[in-house]
Amino acid sequence: MGMPETLYKLVTAAGPSGYEQAPAAVFREAAGAFAEVTYDTVGSTVARVPGTGEGRSVAIVGHIDEIGLIVHHIDDDGFLWFTGVGGWDPVVLVGQRVAISTRSGVVVGVVGKKPIHLMKDDDRKRVPQLKDLHIDIGAKDGDEARGRVRVGDVAVIDAEPVEFPNNRFVSRSMDNRIGCYVALEAARIVSEAGGAPGDVYALAVTQEEITFGGARTSAYSLNPDVAIAVDVTFATDQPGLSEQELGRHRFGGGPVLTRGSTLDPRVFELLYEAGEAEGIPFTVTASARATGTDADAFHITRAGIPTSVVSVPLRYMHSSVEMMQLDDVENAAKLIAAFALRLAPDIDFRR
Repeated sequence: MGMPETLYKLVTAAGPSGYEQAPAAVFREAAGAFAEVTYDTVGSTVARVPGTGEGRSVAIVGHIDEIGLIVHHIDDDGFLWFTGVGGWDPVVLVGQRVAISTRSGVVVGVVGKKPIHLMKDDDRKRVPQLKDLHIDIGAKDGDEARGRVRVGDVAVIDAEPVEFPNNRFVSRSMDNRIGCYVALEAARIVSEAGGAPGDVYALAVTQEEITFGGARTSAYSLNPDVAIAVDVTFATDQPGLSEQELGRHRFGGGPVLTRGSTLDPRVFELLYEAGEAEGIPFTVTASARATGTDADAFHITRAGIPTSVVSVPLRYMHSSVEMMQLDDVENAAKLIAAFALRLAPDIDFRR
């Protein structure tokens, strides 16, 4: 497969919010080849590339969690009832295989619902809700099911990555293992260049899909001079999306730089200038309020951290078939690395 090995390991490691240990271990192993790695009790990881002087420190922040399912009841017939960890469109789950992480290993199940043949006309027209769905692990009764799975065990969709033409790849958990991979790659580029003026940190923070918990604690403990949140955004070359509402962000167009009300204007301009100077393609989007990314935690931590957002266009977000184009991922890492390497040691972000 043409997908980089580290990215492949990241997207195939199961890690819903609060249960991110497996993908975090992948991130730490990859980062250890070029950076100083630390991690905390929330599960977030920091990979530090030392600076060459007394320049500004830069945190490049991806979130390591993904959306998932959590078992909240096991009935006497052996069926598992669940709720979502993060935001799900229940339609996506119907008929999917899932991998449940248990203390004895992975248990495979399928998401089931009442067959369409047995549904009344009104029910056929109704969109299913999570409460209408269950997981079947093939247990003969509740006792067997409870012996294999416990309440609180989590699951992800069981789907391997697939390579498509035009350097495109499909997988679950692209949101936001892509961001963590970009953070790793940007820090690696900086390391191979001999370091930036200040420390560069690649972060894999936890719980973005539910609380921004890892971003809040990491922003407070690390207190960087600048933060770049790396996430995914909507690729607008997908049918049914309005470019008048979302802007024009297509596969192959490069990363998307966000400017807006909660983000630092100087950081945006420096990212913009780095992209232009290096000939890296990018597009720009606007935000009039909170961004829905880890930037929302970083920019108001302590006395305020100058923050911006760099995103990678993604189709079919929060599904088992999230699609990206690898060129956009690589260009996001190159642009952020160029920003860090060009950042003047004495820059003043007060405004």
